[in-house]
Amino acid sequence: MSNRRSVLVTGGAGFIGSHLVDRLVELGDDVTVIDNFDPFYDPGIKRENVAPHLGKPNFKLLETDIRDIDGLKRALSSPRFDVICHLAARAGVRPSIQDPISYQEVNLGGTQNILELAKEWKVPQFVFASSSSVYGVNPNVPWCEDDHVLLPISPYASTKVSGELLGHVYSHLYGIRFISLRFFTVYGPRQRPDLAINKFAQLMKEGKPIPIYGDGRTRRDYTFVGDIVKGLLAAMAYRATNYEIINLGNNQTVSLNEMVEVLEEILKRKAIREKKSLQQGDVPQTWASIEKAGRLLNYHPNTNFQKGISLFAEWLKKDMPKYLIHRESLSF
Repeated sequence: MSNRRSVLVTGGAGFIGSHLVDRLVELGDDVTVIDNFDPFYDPGIKRENVAPHLGKPNFKLLETDIRDIDGLKRALSSPRFDVICHLAARAGVRPSIQDPISYQEVNLGGTQNILELAKEWKVPQFVFASSSSVYGVNPNVPWCEDDHVLLPISPYASTKVSGELLGHVYSHLYGIRFISLRFFTVYGPRQRPDLAINKFAQLMKEGKPIPIYGDGRTRRDYTFVGDIVKGLLAAMAYRATNYEIINLGNNQTVSLNEMVEVLEEILKRKAIREKKSLQQGDVPQTWASIEKAGRLLNYHPNTNFQKGISLFAEWLKKDMPKYLIHRESLSF
C-alpha cells in the first residue's frame, strides 16, 4: 500500500466520523464519505461537520443509504479502496428499544451490504465501529475483550454483537482483515445533541432542569473523541492478525454526579437536577480494559475528563449558533 490511501468512511458526516475525516484529509488520503443524513438529529449539524472539505480534490461526499446495496454500487462505480471504516449506524440504546426493527435493518443489514462490497471490491482492511454496550450488565470490570459471555440488554447492543460476528465470517471466508473497535462513551466537540454531556450543557446554559436517572451514581468510561480517532488510525494500519476485537476507552470511570459537577465548574452554571427513574437499557457502569489496545495499537489515551470537557466547552461557545439543539432531542 502506498503512503496515500484511498479510504471509504461510512457515517463520515457524524460526530466521530467527521473527526476521523478531518484527520484523513489532513494526512492527504483520498477520502470518500457515505452518509444518508438520517434525521435522528438535525441533518444540518452533520452537513456543517463536513462543509470545510467540500470542493477539496481528495474529498468526495456521497449521500446514499447503506441499506441500498444497488444505490451504493451506482454511487461507488469503479471503487479502489485500501480500507473501509464502517461507522454508519442507527445510534442510541434507548431509541432502539422503541424501534428495534430499523436498528436491525441499518446496523446489521447495512453492515452486511458494506461487507459484501468489501468482498466484491477485494478491500483488504475493514474497521468496524462497535460499542461498549455489547458487554451488557457485566460485573467483571474492567471489561476485557476475552470475556466471551456477552449479554446485551438493548436491540442496539445486540446489533453490534451481530456485526462483530458477521465480520468474523467475512474475515474467515474471504480474507478481509476485520478490526472491531468497541467505543466507550465518546464525547467532545460535535457530540450528538441527544447525548448526555451536550444535552446537559445546552439545558444548563438555558437555565432548564437536567434529567438525572437514578441516584446519579451510574458510571461511564468517558473517552475523548481525539483519542478515539488515534485508535481508528492505528486500527487502519494494523496488519498483525486478520480478526481482532479491541476496546477503545479511557480506563477511568466518572459517575453521573461527577460529570454534572465538572460541567458546572467548566460552564460556570449551576445545574437544576430533576430526578427520574432509571431507564430500560441503561447499565450501571462501563469500564474498559485498554491493555489490548495499548499492546496491538499503541493506543494510550491522554485526555482526562476535565481537559476533555474544557475542549468541548470551547467548541460549544464558538460554534453554538451552528449547532443549536432541536427541542425534540430534549425528550430522549
